[in-house]
Amino acid sequence: MSSTYRYLPDTKQDQEEMLEFLQVSSIDDLFKDIPADIRLQGELNIPQAVPEPLLVKKMNQLASKNLNANHYPTFLGAGTYDHYIPSVVDHMISRSEFYTAYTPYQPEISQGELQAIFEFQTMVCELTGMDVANSSMYDGFTSLAEAASLAVASTRRSKILVSKAVHPESRAILRTVADGPGYTVEEVQLTDEITDLEKLKEQIDKDTAAVIVQYPNFFGSIEDLTEIKKIAEENKALFIVSANPLSLALLQAPGKLGADIVIGDMQPLGIPMSFGGPHCGYFAVSKKFMRKIPGRIVGQTEDEKGQRGFVLTLQAREQHIRRDKASSNICSNQALNALASSICMSSLGKQGIRQMAQLNLEKADYMAKTLKQKGFVILNQSPFFNEFVVELPRPVKEVNAKLLEAGIIGGYDLESDYGYENQMLLAVTEQRTKEEIDQFVEVLEAIVNG
Repeated sequence: MSSTYRYLPDTKQDQEEMLEFLQVSSIDDLFKDIPADIRLQGELNIPQAVPEPLLVKKMNQLASKNLNANHYPTFLGAGTYDHYIPSVVDHMISRSEFYTAYTPYQPEISQGELQAIFEFQTMVCELTGMDVANSSMYDGFTSLAEAASLAVASTRRSKILVSKAVHPESRAILRTVADGPGYTVEEVQLTDEITDLEKLKEQIDKDTAAVIVQYPNFFGSIEDLTEIKKIAEENKALFIVSANPLSLALLQAPGKLGADIVIGDMQPLGIPMSFGGPHCGYFAVSKKFMRKIPGRIVGQTEDEKGQRGFVLTLQAREQHIRRDKASSNICSNQALNALASSICMSSLGKQGIRQMAQLNLEKADYMAKTLKQKGFVILNQSPFFNEFVVELPRPVKEVNAKLLEAGIIGGYDLESDYGYENQMLLAVTEQRTKEEIDQFVEVLEAIVNG
C-alpha cells in the first residue's frame, strides 16, 4: 500500500494533467525562476515514506511510552487537573454543527452556537456571583493578563499588585502583556502560603490600578478576600480574583465578597488535561465594566414573532474599533471548549457540581491527615481546597522518580518556581480513590525511609 494517496491527494496522472495545463514539462520547471544556488539540492534528510499500517503501528508504539493518568493515578495538579468528565460531553462536542463551527460572524444563522455560549456565560455568572461574563477566552492565564489591562485602562493608573501565590505562569504572562501598555507589575510576598496583607498595605498606593489574588491560591489555600477587598477599596484600586470554578460550588462567590473582575480557567469542568491544553478562560465583571470586557457577549432577545433568539450584543475586539484605542488583543474565543464546560455543568447539575467539589475537599483533607499521621509535615496553615504542600526529607525530583517506578504520578516540585526545596504540591481530586491515596502514602513512606 502506498502512503501517497493518504497524505498527497494528487496522483501521478493528476500531476501530469496539471503540468500539461500549465504548459511545462516537469515540476522542476515550476521553480526555474529561483536561482539554482539557493535551491535545495538532493532529498530532505527525513525517513522514507512507509505504508499507512506500518506508520500507525510505529506511532502506537511511540505513544505507548507515555505514562498518563489513564493508566496511573495522578496527584499532579498546579493548574491542570484530573477531573471526571461525563461521557455525554465528548458525544455532544463531536457533533459536526459544533465541532466545525467558527466564531459566529453572521450570528443570526448560528442560533445553536449562540445559545451554547449564552448558557456558558449564564453559568459562569452564577458560579462567580458577577453580573456579566464574556463568551470565553484562551485560558485562565491570558484572562488574568486581560483583566489587569482592563483595570489599567479603567483607572488610568500604572501599577498592578499581584500576589506571589498566584500561578507562576499567570504572573509570567502578566509581566509579558504589561510591556505593551507600559504598566508595572509588583509581586506581593507571602506569609506562610497566603498573601501577606501587611506587605500589601505597604505596597498599595494611589498609582495601583488593581490587586490580583488567586482563590484558592497556587498552594491550594483559601485567601481572605474580604480583607483584601477592604485594602484595595481604601486605595480606590480594583479587586481581581482568579478563581477555580469548581471550588466556587462550595466557597463563597468572589462577586459576593466585592470582586470587580473574576477570571479563571474552565479546565476543571469538562475539559481534559490533554498534556496541558487547550484550555478555556472565563472572564466575568460587575455591570459597570460590561462595555470594557474583552471578546464577545451573547445576549437573549425575541424575534418579530416573539420567539426566543440570541444575538451578539457586544463585540469589543480590535477589529471593530480603532487599533490605537483597543485595550485588548483578544480576537477569538474558545467556543468548543466553552461548550464542553457548558455540557459538563448541565450534566452534573448544581448538586452534582457541589458533590464533586465536596469530594475534592474531603479527599484532600483525608490525604493530608493520613500523611500527618505518618510523620510528614503539611505546610498549609490556612484551609485548603484540593491541593496542599507536603515537606519531604529528600528532593522532590528523586521522590517523583521513585513514585513513577511504583506506578504513581507524583506532585509538583515547588523548587523551580519558588525556590522551596523538598516541597511537593499535591492535588487530590474526586478521581482518586481511598485505595490510591493509601497506596501513595504507603509508597511515599517507604521511599523516604528507604
